[in-house]
Amino acid sequence: MNVNPFFNVYIGPMFGAKTTRLLADIDRLKYKGRKVIAFKPNIDKRYSLDKISSHNNGTIEAYCIDSAEEIRDIIKKNNQDVDTIAVDEAFMILDVDKVLINLYKKGYNIIVASIQLDTKEKAFDNIKNILPWATKIEICPAVCTMCNEDAYFTEALFDIENASQEEKIGGKDMYEPRCAKHFSGFNI
Repeated sequence: MNVNPFFNVYIGPMFGAKTTRLLADIDRLKYKGRKVIAFKPNIDKRYSLDKISSHNNGTIEAYCIDSAEEIRDIIKKNNQDVDTIAVDEAFMILDVDKVLINLYKKGYNIIVASIQLDTKEKAFDNIKNILPWATKIEICPAVCTMCNEDAYFTEALFDIENASQEEKIGGKDMYEPRCAKHFSGFNI
């Protein structure tokens, strides 16, 4: 375990390169001899079934999970000597906040990439709960598709209210990053 663990959190809208930053952290840590294990939500099958994948085609093997309790189970079951846990799209994973905070307090390094707000401007509780524990928080803006300014919000391009959970997981054809001026939640 680490005597001075870190908890890196990369948040922002879709297409803000959060996963790219997570993958860069993992790559750097592997060069330092760290043992990293990666997780992603089982429901996220956009680019790969068993890899964390960025929009620019960066990838790493990952365990696909439905609940954060599986993180502990996988580490314990495989008797893996890991010191760093990486989680992509954390907002989709049940109880991820409780489990990651607990593992951080046990000395694991934690790296998280996630959106923090849904398209209706509601913060995800599990992401709100991990932020006070973060040793590094990086807000990763995307580029607004309407004006090329920094975008901090994600706009749904479909009727999200009547969509199933599976239908809500999508990419460029379903969501766009927007600045405050062009996000429907603002009146600027």
